[in-house]
Amino acid sequence: AMTLVDPHTGARARMSKAEGDVELGGSANALLLSEPKYRKSRPGSLQFSGTMLSIICVPLCLALLFLGLQTNTVALLVFAVTSASLYFAYSMAKSILAINIAADQENMFLVSEPIREGAEGFIRTQYGTISRFSVVLFVFIVVIYSFRQLTPEQEQAGISKGLLATITGISFLLGALCSGIAGYSGMWVSVRANIRVAGEARKSMRAALYVALRAGGVAALVVVGLTVMGVTFLFCVCHAILGAGSGGSMKSTDIPMLLVGYGFGASFVALFAQLGGGIYTKAADVGADLVGKIESDIPEDDPRNPAVIADLVGDNVGDCAARGADLFESIAAEIISAMILGASMAKKANLTSSETIGFMMFPLVVHCMDLVVSGIGIISVSRDAPISNILEDPLEVMKKGYMVSLVLAIIGFGIACNAMLSISSAPSAWMYFYGCGLLGVGSAYLFLCITQYYTDYKYRPVRQIAESSTTGHGTNVIAGVALGMESTAMPVIVISIAIVSAYWCGRMSGLVDMNGNPCGGLFGTAVATMGMLSTAAYVLAMDIFGPIADNAGGIVEMSSQPANVREVTDSLDAVGNTTKATTKGFAIGSAALASFLLFSAYMDEVSAFTAKPFEHVDIAVPEVFVGGLLGSMLVYLFSAWACKAVGKSAQEVVKEVRRQFQERPGIMTYQDKPDYDRCVSIVAKSALREMTAPGILAVSMPIVVGVTFRFVGLQTKQTMLGPQVVAGFLMFATVAGILMALFLNTAGGAWDNAKKYVEAGAYGGKGSETHKATVTGDTVGDPFKDTAGPSIHVLIKMLATITLVMAPLFLD
Repeated sequence: AMTLVDPHTGARARMSKAEGDVELGGSANALLLSEPKYRKSRPGSLQFSGTMLSIICVPLCLALLFLGLQTNTVALLVFAVTSASLYFAYSMAKSILAINIAADQENMFLVSEPIREGAEGFIRTQYGTISRFSVVLFVFIVVIYSFRQLTPEQEQAGISKGLLATITGISFLLGALCSGIAGYSGMWVSVRANIRVAGEARKSMRAALYVALRAGGVAALVVVGLTVMGVTFLFCVCHAILGAGSGGSMKSTDIPMLLVGYGFGASFVALFAQLGGGIYTKAADVGADLVGKIESDIPEDDPRNPAVIADLVGDNVGDCAARGADLFESIAAEIISAMILGASMAKKANLTSSETIGFMMFPLVVHCMDLVVSGIGIISVSRDAPISNILEDPLEVMKKGYMVSLVLAIIGFGIACNAMLSISSAPSAWMYFYGCGLLGVGSAYLFLCITQYYTDYKYRPVRQIAESSTTGHGTNVIAGVALGMESTAMPVIVISIAIVSAYWCGRMSGLVDMNGNPCGGLFGTAVATMGMLSTAAYVLAMDIFGPIADNAGGIVEMSSQPANVREVTDSLDAVGNTTKATTKGFAIGSAALASFLLFSAYMDEVSAFTAKPFEHVDIAVPEVFVGGLLGSMLVYLFSAWACKAVGKSAQEVVKEVRRQFQERPGIMTYQDKPDYDRCVSIVAKSALREMTAPGILAVSMPIVVGVTFRFVGLQTKQTMLGPQVVAGFLMFATVAGILMALFLNTAGGAWDNAKKYVEAGAYGGKGSETHKATVTGDTVGDPFKDTAGPSIHVLIKMLATITLVMAPLFLD
């Protein structure tokens, strides 16, 4: 038998491990240990044995390598690197899961197991719903493409409408499937690493950080590796089926336009994953905080709070699964749009076959480099801290690893530019494009620094919110809103400088079309976007580190670990809030550049279909201006529905927690066990119900706008009105979305860390009136930073990918 002690009251409970009987004596642990079903199994290593993995993966890798060899050397290299990176991720996962859970960590296991079951159950249900939506959309795409017009190049190549419909539909499903796997991988590793991080926190901060960062690295490498492998696989299959490069009329430069379905599938799944996961995590968090911290004055993650398990489950389905799907579709959209622009520029500049392949496949090579440099950055963070009397800052430790990746990325980017972007007609072109890449790398670093300044409580902005909280809840909210608005300025300036500088740097590369006009500008912006995403895997690892550390803190609190262990997890959790905020800044910066590329790709596609130049959009045309207004309106309406969904779901949680406290007063004295499952069920059902409306709005509105104004154009004899209005819609939606996402993400992160600053002891510390005011600000910011804000990242890219796929619908 073992005796369990509640850290807050000193109350004791005794449990017989053999029989599972609990003598309730007022212990927090007793509430958890009364669930015998969680003692039947313990989390172990990977469920696949090495032999089973070899049987499945070795033939698959060999098949991919053979497919790459049949296409070109670059594809072979890409398959080799991505396969190696996935194996490296598997090895890291195996080493993490091999960390033993000691016998005296049984209490931790009894907390982590319901978190795992709740997260996996929600993801299965959510992805089942998304799968049904995907099948409906797949049928719609196939039907549309079966009757759509073909481009002159496609007609010349002999591609039938049926074949084109099949390719686009299957690429949509493949993108959706890979996006789902990417999201699931983030959740899968998180719910198994959280207890290991909690256990390692009993040893040292560095040991816990080491495990959490590597767990985030597993998910990050899987996400980026799957993205690159999926796009390359689709390119090689199309290359083989259509006989591109074999002397026929189908050319390799025509293939990237066939891949847009993959990007749309990835965006579609990511949008619903982000909405559903964001609603789940923030509804539970808001409900738990409002009743627990403000009304009942109990600590965060207290086991007496009926919503605490739902809150911890939400960290995994909202921050891990959704963020994995988000970054997957960001990279997929960037790769496909850059390949389209590279192919278009190669045709204009009349490059040779080998030079064309270099420009088209360059995005894939850059992200292979990302896998390598990010992997090195992750393993550069050691388990043992240097011997010193100075207490380590966890964020500085991770930033050292990021700097390793960043320096290697700068070196690798130059090598890749020299190897793939060197052309005989413009020998110095690769140096100009390398300059574009450096602009992107610099922009990424500046975005991280700017976001950290506005969201880390080491700096003045967050401390000002904490100070404003001393005078009440209202002044806290006012200060947070003002900070969020102010925080949009510097990122917009950085984006603006990056786009304009990269465009003109690309124009000066020496690449010209047949008329002698420079044609490398747009590809220069594409290279800048690649530079910004050249360390995406490491950045995602830091992002997923956050919810893993948060979960570990909850497990430590609920299993009544010593105060020094909670101090370790609190420090990691505070840093996790900062890394999540900074990576959201990175995500919206990359989304802005990727959206510009997708917009350019959309204009190229319209030109290809109509055989007319489509280079300018005139917003002085009334219909185009109206399209822009509708695009801006969509961003605000979508954000409103996302925040309202969190509010409605949180109300249900608040009512349930209040009901349990009123009907079962023994919960507050540890004499009765809260019904955790009831809150988990309420939040899951509500999230699945509420994600549908904003998701359908986002998918349907660009189609409705484009088709409507196509028929208006028919009546007014404006043959290009449909695509022009959609272009205006995209432009305004992208601009409004960037600003809205920056505001929501930064304000929410600042409110959260202002609360953490007060909880660390400032202005009266936990339980003070100032603390309660910061909790109010945090609850306002929760749907901002974890539901609406991240969903807008996906929204602005999905709008571009859906218009790429549906462009023929808008044409007369």
